[in-house]
Amino acid sequence: MSTIATPTVHWETILRPHRSLPTRGFHILMLALTAVSFLCGVMFIRMGAWPVCGFFGVDVLLVYGAFRLSYRSGRRRETLRLADDDFTVERVSVRGEARFWRFQAFWLRVRLVERNEDMNRLLVSSHGKSLAVGGFLTAAERRDLAADIERALAQWRHP
Repeated sequence: MSTIATPTVHWETILRPHRSLPTRGFHILMLALTAVSFLCGVMFIRMGAWPVCGFFGVDVLLVYGAFRLSYRSGRRRETLRLADDDFTVERVSVRGEARFWRFQAFWLRVRLVERNEDMNRLLVSSHGKSLAVGGFLTAAERRDLAADIERALAQWRHP
């Protein structure tokens, strides 16, 4: 009977896009917006301007659609893992499709390309392969992530 050795995970992080409004807040916001639109629609009907009433329903639907698209894009994630001598990146799209990259950790280089204070790009590369990670993070979060990866690699290389 053979056993499969599980890799020793030295460092791991899961990156997700930030969504400032939780689901409960979204429901409360939509309820309040619907109530205000309904009351305004009733007011316009009483004034005799009934064609305006339909636009109040359209604005609620547009806000709802925009939030649903935002929450859908929030399903993206990237898992960065340093295990044994591999550095892996697993990227899951909004549709749930997963892609996987593996780099040899000893030769891994982390490069933060700064364009200006608010724009940068984080690249991990090894043996001629390069991959941008954390594309949905802010510039400051990418700087912190680069420092975290460098620190984890340093600790792994020199325990």
